Amino acid sequence: MMAYIGEILPLMLQGAIISLKLFVLTLVLSLPLGLPICLGEQSRIAPIRWLCKTYVFIFRGTPLMLQLFFFYFFFPIQLGIRMAAFPTAILTFSVNYAAYFAEIYRGGFNSIDKGQYEAAYSLGFTHSRTLSKIVIPQMFRIVIPPISNEVITLIKDTALASTIALAEMMKVAQGMVNRDGTLVPYVLAAGIYLVFTFVMTIALGRAEVKYSQY
Repeated sequence: MMAYIGEILPLMLQGAIISLKLFVLTLVLSLPLGLPICLGEQSRIAPIRWLCKTYVFIFRGTPLMLQLFFFYFFFPIQLGIRMAAFPTAILTFSVNYAAYFAEIYRGGFNSIDKGQYEAAYSLGFTHSRTLSKIVIPQMFRIVIPPISNEVITLIKDTALASTIALAEMMKVAQGMVNRDGTLVPYVLAAGIYLVFTFVMTIALGRAEVKYSQY
């Protein structure tokens, strides 16, 4: 058993690195993308507001796996542009999670007392300065817990990239199970996912404690 684990572990870790890259790049792109979408949902300009609301409705209302299939097959079939599995996964995960983060940000904005806006305006602050200096810093402190939940979900969702033949950890484990007829690769993959989740839970918990002091 140990000899078999030692044999497959290097390949599993290679798949885990791809999963980790997908996870990190998705966060780097989706976290900032969610903010302008959130602001667009609250815009006074109706076309912008409804465009952003439609975006959120579509990407929250359809399965992530279906979105992966759409982007993976739409570009080569309809536009003649062939995208590799990894950039397709990054694109799909980023636009999907941006919709969820936009709604989390919106909840954070709505929790800010309206009196703070009025106080800022009375001091001569513009709307944009009120947002950047007063509202958004408080909003980020409020949304850390729900963002933490989405981050943990993203760790597990990276396994869906295996459906478009991306050689991430779950795809590697599935290939080994089919080849060797044993569930050990799945157990090992579960252990690696738990390690990822444990590390992120600790890091996010510390972030919550740190920012709750402000």
